[in-house]
Amino acid sequence: MKLHYCPVCGKKLGLRQHPTDGPVAWCEACGDWRYPLFSTAVSVTILNPERSELLLIRQYGEPGLVFVAGYVDKGEAAEDAVRREVREELGMKAENLRFHKSRFYAPSETLMLHYSCTVPEAMAQPNAEVDAWEWVPVEDVRTRLAPGLPTELYDDYLST
Repeated sequence: MKLHYCPVCGKKLGLRQHPTDGPVAWCEACGDWRYPLFSTAVSVTILNPERSELLLIRQYGEPGLVFVAGYVDKGEAAEDAVRREVREELGMKAENLRFHKSRFYAPSETLMLHYSCTVPEAMAQPNAEVDAWEWVPVEDVRTRLAPGLPTELYDDYLST
């Protein structure tokens, strides 16, 4: 992400040679370097205890099914964000958390951290963000996902 205006004072930024980082955005008004900002989010593969089915959701009136995901709050550990998102969106308890991989998602300037977890119960109690949910056999997940959903983070589960 290229910064054009200072996020502190709002003035137009210039480019200046940093002693160790090379060309970096510089705010003349603040007299300080301005590095690109980006968000951090988690995405979650939710598995049943037998690891034979994944829970997918439909949100915001969009077609197709997706994985649970959400932004990491300032000061929050990513693992806590996973537990919070699963609890808030589905009313379920995330157990056996495991980190898999990360990927920068340029369209929303977001670093995605992918986790998997199991949930002890099969019934979700979704909040208003979730239009529908369903358990999908692992072998059928790829055919059920929303069109255009980037799947690189989930390849471990989608290749079985």
